[in-house]
Amino acid sequence: MPKDAAGHLIPGRLSPSRAVPGGITRPEYVGRPAPTPNTGGDRYTAEEVELIRAAGRVAAGAIEAAASAIAPGVTTDELDRIAHEYVVAHGAYPSTLGYRGYPKSSCTSVNEVICHGIPDDTVLENGDLVNIDVTAYLDGYHGDLNHTFLVGDAGEKAALLVERTREALARGIRAVAPGREVNVIGRAIEAYARRFGYGVVRDYTGHGVGRAFHTGLIIPHYDAPEFDTVMEPGMVFTIEPMLTLGDITWDVWDDDWTVVTRDRSLTAQFEHTLVVTERGAEILTLP
Repeated sequence: MPKDAAGHLIPGRLSPSRAVPGGITRPEYVGRPAPTPNTGGDRYTAEEVELIRAAGRVAAGAIEAAASAIAPGVTTDELDRIAHEYVVAHGAYPSTLGYRGYPKSSCTSVNEVICHGIPDDTVLENGDLVNIDVTAYLDGYHGDLNHTFLVGDAGEKAALLVERTREALARGIRAVAPGREVNVIGRAIEAYARRFGYGVVRDYTGHGVGRAFHTGLIIPHYDAPEFDTVMEPGMVFTIEPMLTLGDITWDVWDDDWTVVTRDRSLTAQFEHTLVVTERGAEILTLP
């Protein structure tokens, strides 16, 4: 079991990266050290939005499939296998696989892992939290989402953190409207999280997504007036708040991916890809 003497996570053993059938189209960054910079902007036609929705539906289905296997004794690598097989069975490519060298088809972030946990031989235990993050690439577009799940019988503090992080995402989505600056999203999230004394992670944010996995658009989850991009109908981006029971400072493991709370406090995250509409927002990552 990859934990230290204090019960905190440590890196486990990785299985080989999973194969993708040759007939499935790869994103342009696969096999390269970094993606090509996005030049296409963040607004999409109605037809393009439907393509993002189709990719998002695959990603959402993969998370549902993996989540059905969550139980004490299951490894995060097994969750990755299930998600991978679902995505490729639906003719899509798992966007994380090969993105800047990332070795797996999903991210699985357990307990104190804020984000970007790499699936390995970590065995889930009763009371753990596990976040599953899947992005699917289909017909030239990415759809990105994640959810945090309870493993077995979690304590009240953990259960409330998960429930309230889901609600924080919902409040961020409700803040979306054309003509508003993107900073209203983080203002709504942080105001809600502070009611419970939760930390709101600042250094990892929502982002533009669609033609590119990350377009360069930043969506903060805290009150940040300097992020003043005005939302317009047809804009597509993710909102993905990360809340902690303790401090928001973090460390990153030697794998250059796994981000953990420095005080090793529990953290939870929820994410959807959405499009700005004339009246608000529409979620594109539903099953």
